[in-house]
Amino acid sequence: MAISEINVRNQFRGKIKEIIFGPVVSEVDVETQHGIVTSVITSRSIQDLDLKVGSEVIALVKSTEVSIAKIGS
Repeated sequence: MAISEINVRNQFRGKIKEIIFGPVVSEVDVETQHGIVTSVITSRSIQDLDLKVGSEVIALVKSTEVSIAKIGS
């Protein structure tokens, strides 16, 4: 999967450093060259995206929301 266009200007490429799993939502810490970005997303999304510690992702920041997009396979 490649992201060619998106309307979010604040994008930070990094690798997942830690995942703190919860029954419904989980915290994902992404280590970027600018520091750690933390996202709270559903635990189901973590499974659906097959996110793991070490996965390369892009943290998409808009206002107070941080989304995660997985890079590659």
